[in-house]
Amino acid sequence: MTNPSAPQPGRPRRFGFLQIALGLFALGLLAIIGIFLTPILTDGSAGLWLYLAAMLAPLGFILGVGYALWSGRRAR
Repeated sequence: MTNPSAPQPGRPRRFGFLQIALGLFALGLLAIIGIFLTPILTDGSAGLWLYLAAMLAPLGFILGVGYALWSGRRAR
């Protein structure tokens, strides 16, 4: 009897995709924290690059959901 939870030999697991998604999400969260801490620690406002970096959080989230859906599919 074979184990159904074991990865199929013909279908490689792609953990690199998950690591990229988690990295983008973490960078986006750090940028969001930086946006909130900038006015507290300095007298200025956050720069445009920080707001653009904050857009990585939803991108990483979407990639993570895509990875979960893609890796959870059953092989035919």
